[in-house]
Amino acid sequence: MTINHITTPLDSATLDSKEHYIFYHKMVDYVFKELIVAVQQNSIINNLELNMFKQYCDLLLYSIEAMRVKYMYDEEDNMKVDLTESGFPNYLEFRYLFNDLELRDDYLGKLTPISELQEEFLDTLLRKKEPIKKTKLFQAASIVYYSSVNKQYIFNRFVQGKIVSAPKDSQSDFLTSWSFYDVASNRPFVCFMYFNYYGNKIDDYKESIYEVLKHVADRKMNLDTMAYGIDRKLAKVSPKLIKRIDLGPLHNMFAKDANEFTHLILEGISKKEIPVESYALSMKIDQVTSKSEFKEGSFFSKQILQRWDEIFKQKYVFAPHRIIQLLYNKSPELMNKLAKPPIEMAELKIEKIKS
Repeated sequence: MTINHITTPLDSATLDSKEHYIFYHKMVDYVFKELIVAVQQNSIINNLELNMFKQYCDLLLYSIEAMRVKYMYDEEDNMKVDLTESGFPNYLEFRYLFNDLELRDDYLGKLTPISELQEEFLDTLLRKKEPIKKTKLFQAASIVYYSSVNKQYIFNRFVQGKIVSAPKDSQSDFLTSWSFYDVASNRPFVCFMYFNYYGNKIDDYKESIYEVLKHVADRKMNLDTMAYGIDRKLAKVSPKLIKRIDLGPLHNMFAKDANEFTHLILEGISKKEIPVESYALSMKIDQVTSKSEFKEGSFFSKQILQRWDEIFKQKYVFAPHRIIQLLYNKSPELMNKLAKPPIEMAELKIEKIKS
């Protein structure tokens, strides 16, 4: 176990107010939409990978929006956020969404019918001329949550993509993708595997591939360990390239970790050098490629396995222009460690929030 696996109260922290949650949700939604555009414009991954990447980001955003609606007027509970090397919701929040939606019909049966609630709202606003009580607003939000959120679009702890034909220049026959939400780091990861298949029809073997990926490649680990585990358990598959995208941390005003990017942003906000809505997003891409093959096993049950090359690691930072300037001014040596200069995204502008 590494120090990153030690959990603290900050791994499932609550923000200070509902205003902070409104601010937080706007930030996450904005940053991910900007990220998709920036990744595409800078050709960080190929077009086929980009389409898959977009789908996983959409699932993540849909889930976080569902959390926003769920907790909107709930005075007793709030969404838990990991403020250390993450900036994303605690993984349990995604499980709670699934649990809620499994019991959708039971919950809807216990809530006040929509027609009654509408009449009550109109009576309160028009006749009594009083504001709607928060308990009633929470009932309305709950109806929206349970009646409109689709479990199919919730980002699960493991999400499997389809197997498709690989691009012609990839030197592989097939490509598949998957995504997982790492329990230890509370960050989303997106993975791609290029591979060859030695069998009759790939459709006959795809369930085996999906099953192995779900049990062997569903958490953060050394990439060569993941690659070897997949290769060893799939006798008819020869993985040729495995790529993993680590999304985060999201550096922002709520973060409470020792990350240097986070520290520089928090320092800049405290000195009023940059606005409170300032942010930066780190993204890491690790990939490992097969450099040769070898046979292992007895005479009657030999299996062809891959010899993996060294892991190729790339780190990116996405941020508005003003934040990029700050990072260069305060810590230019950090910039030299990036795969390419910081990638510019648009500034986020939100009305001032109450502390």
